[in-house]
Amino acid sequence: MKEIVVLSGKGGTGKTTLLGSFAFLAENKIVADCDVDAADLHLLLAPRPRSENEFRSGVKARVIEDKCSGCGTCELCRFEAVTLNETAFIDPLACEGCGVCAHFCPEDAIVLDENHCGTWFISDTAYGPMVHAQLFAGEENSGKLVSFVKTRARELAEEIGAELILVDGAPGIGCPVIASLANTDIIVAVTEPTQSGRHDLERVLDLADHFKIKTFVCLNKWDLNPETADEIEHSCRERGVEILGRIPFDPTVVSCQVNGTPVVGTADEGNAAAAVRGVWDNLTTRL
Repeated sequence: MKEIVVLSGKGGTGKTTLLGSFAFLAENKIVADCDVDAADLHLLLAPRPRSENEFRSGVKARVIEDKCSGCGTCELCRFEAVTLNETAFIDPLACEGCGVCAHFCPEDAIVLDENHCGTWFISDTAYGPMVHAQLFAGEENSGKLVSFVKTRARELAEEIGAELILVDGAPGIGCPVIASLANTDIIVAVTEPTQSGRHDLERVLDLADHFKIKTFVCLNKWDLNPETADEIEHSCRERGVEILGRIPFDPTVVSCQVNGTPVVGTADEGNAAAAVRGVWDNLTTRL
């Protein structure tokens, strides 16, 4: 079983669009959306959930009003999550789950409840099974949820005998990205020909070097700034990183996204679709 993670140093480079096309082109695979803070792969693949499950991680403090005398001891909360009237009230949005209020409460009137902070799904799509999740707004533990999604995807892949796991990672280089790299065989880093795109690609490549994961680069919308595209390609070659292909700007990509269709899944494919197929062919020969 092989695992490919598609990453980008910043949002909006076309990472999810490319992964959606890979899902269309690949056979005998599982798809996992590990961008749990801002999941959008479902907009392209239209998953039909077969199971919906709570994701719980960490704790939140809660006051048992019948036991609370309103002594105010819990106001030592450094996150200012506690307000006091006749009894204490803990704002769940401000609570960080540190447990200090419960520890110091002289009446044991504060309990720590396991935190329901997201939802994860196993779904069916027209392109095969998909494991995905959504972290609730303002919640933490995105890295833990990513690890959870990847574990479920691998279990499902083993169960059905899938040969490939395609992972849509989060943008950037933070905790959810690092979590998405566990057990990964290949990274495909998507970038665009801008100075910010070049800078953030370097950060992704540094991260890949740190974890010693083979990485390839895809240049998206390269023809909007050919000079910078050439500079990025030259920089990658100096680092020993291979360019899988260049995808031109193509207005039909927007139409496909609006219609919820992978770029390579339309009858009238444009220049971008042909380039994406070339990227996929180059990638599969390196698997």
